[in-house]
Order: sequence, then C-alpha cells, then structure tokens
Amino acid sequence: MAHRTPLYEAHVAAGAKLVDFAGWDMPIDYGSQIAEHKAVRDNVGMFDVSHMAVVDIHGPDARAFLSAVLANDIAKIDDIGRALYTCVLNTRGGVIDDLIVYHLASERYRAVVNAATAEKDLAWLHSQARGRDVEITHREDLAIIAVQGPRARELAGQAMSDETADAARKLKPFEGFATDGISIGRTGYTGEDGYEIVLPGDRAHDLWRRLQDVGVTPVGLGARDTLRLEAGLNLYGQDMDEDRTPLESGLGWTVAFKPAERQFVGRDALEHMRQQGVSHKLVGLVLEGRGVIRAHAAVRAADSDEDDPDAADGEVTSGSFAPTLGCSIALARIPRDWQDTVEVRIRDRWQPARIVKPPFVRHGKSLIEPD
Repeated sequence: MAHRTPLYEAHVAAGAKLVDFAGWDMPIDYGSQIAEHKAVRDNVGMFDVSHMAVVDIHGPDARAFLSAVLANDIAKIDDIGRALYTCVLNTRGGVIDDLIVYHLASERYRAVVNAATAEKDLAWLHSQARGRDVEITHREDLAIIAVQGPRARELAGQAMSDETADAARKLKPFEGFATDGISIGRTGYTGEDGYEIVLPGDRAHDLWRRLQDVGVTPVGLGARDTLRLEAGLNLYGQDMDEDRTPLESGLGWTVAFKPAERQFVGRDALEHMRQQGVSHKLVGLVLEGRGVIRAHAAVRAADSDEDDPDAADGEVTSGSFAPTLGCSIALARIPRDWQDTVEVRIRDRWQPARIVKPPFVRHGKSLIEPD
C-alpha cells in the first residue's frame, strides 16, 4: 500500500480522484482540474503537499554545512526568518534536488525537499555532514498545507489564531517564522501569493477543515502542475535532473558564485561550464498551431530541412494546456543559438511555436506578448 498523508481521509470524503505519486496516494483532482486551477488564479485554493519531506538541520556547524552543500549562498538568509530557493548539486554540477530552506532560529534551518527525491537527498546530506557538528532530522511527523491565490493571505488568516494571523500578515515574500509547533513561509509554487504551512500531522485535518469553512478550495496535484508551468517553475525529474546543471536548466540565477572563496559541491564543474559555454538552454514555448505540447516531444529549428537528422536537437521537458492563457505552453531544452521560433512534433506533425522567456503568468496576469 502506498504512503498516505494525515489528510488522506479528508481527500476521500471530498471525492478526490487519488493516484500514486512517488509512492503516495495523492489527490490528482476533486472533480475538475480546470476549475481548481482557476480557483487559485482568481480566488484561493489549498494543496496537501505533505508527501514532500521536511528536513530540520541544526547544530553549531549548520550554517557552514549548508554553505558547502547548497549552490545558493546561505549567507543571504543570515537574518532569522528569511527563506532561500536553491539547488543541491553533485560533484558534476548536476541537480540532485531543488528546495526551499528557511532560517527559523539560531543554528536552526528547515528544508522542504521533493517527495520523489527525499530518500536520495537524505542520504546525500548525511554523507556530506560527516565530521561536522550538525544534526539532520527527517520530520516525518509533520504535514504541509499550501494556501495560494490572490485572497490566500486574507482567508488563511481567518483560519488561524489572531496572534499567528497577525505575524503571518507581516511576512514579506520569502520570509517565514515558527510558533506553537508550526512554521509558516510566504512562499509557493503557483505564481500566486500565499503561504506554505508546516504543522504536526495530527493538527493538519483541523486546519484543513477550518480553511474549507472560510471558503478555501481544495486543489489537486493536476492543477498544481499547470499552475507551476504557467509560473515558469521547474519540476524536478523533468526540467532538471542529475545529468543537467542549473546553467542548462534556467536556474543560473540560483547559483551564487560570489564570494569566490565559498567552495560548494559542484562549483568546479559549473566554473568549467561557464568558461566553455553551455550548448543548450531552457526556454518557454507558446504553441501557435493546434494541439497540446507534451513532455519529451521533439523540437526542431523553424523551417528545418525534413532530411536533416540533426534538426530535431531540442526536447520539451514540460508541456500542457494553460487554462489561464487558453493555449498550450511548454518548457523546452534547445540549442543556445536558436531564436524566436521553433517547431514541435505533435501527433506526427510539426507545429510552429514561439520562444518566450518564462514565466508565462504572474499573479493571474499573462506575461506573453501578443504575436
């Protein structure tokens, strides 16, 4: 039997369609993926993301340890309460995982990592911590509820105590705090405002119910994926993996090369790649023909010669119909010198697509320029 989150019974009671996701029984939708997507863009929705792993890192060497294993610089969040998006790299510069790390207290940090990579992440972190005075704890007792949308902070506050709601209301983006056994970060994965709330598993159902009572819509992982794609956010295992570096995955901005003296795992490989130049880049695509772009679809330069075997040197990494835009969009890895337009293979036909810079949507508004 697959793992179940503390909210499993709530999903069943709400009529969710449950699927296996990385070994967990998770809701893909509660009846309408499109309606749930629009609820987040237009109002507010909530996601059970308790399958993701919460990892607490604390001890006298916690900061030095994170400085060595994270591609971004942990010094950016020396002020308690701040959060940082970063990648964990292997020695070849490939992405082991992407995560958000919170600085919750002195010598105490909290990372939230992907469900499918949790076991691998923990093994890697423990291996890198040898010889350091740092403790790494997988908090399997905790659940995570993400509340996202233009009214997320307003309605989530109504489901909290007055004291917690007041503290949450004061958070700036990528800030967080911990109180009364829970931690709240003003972060998310949808391109909308909101919170990610980490709390004891035995309190998750009560908060879920209170959020429903104030009008927050349950949203499944299906809409979570179209929301994150519209927001231009990478999905681990599709848009990035251990064989691709952040420089090839549109994540160069998450790598802190300064200060030059900070040595982190993967730095030497990335420095070498910077000197040599990357051969491919990750871009956004907007389909101008008919159909829906799917992951792994071939991409070729516009007006390619049908007989040129090297023309299709690009690949879609994520693709779907974008409910907010009413068209199909994608992230694709293509040769770095391709510009403006390409062609994507859909159902054995080549369809034209326009190259754009992600994100496609932010705070409910299209960022795609008219053709």
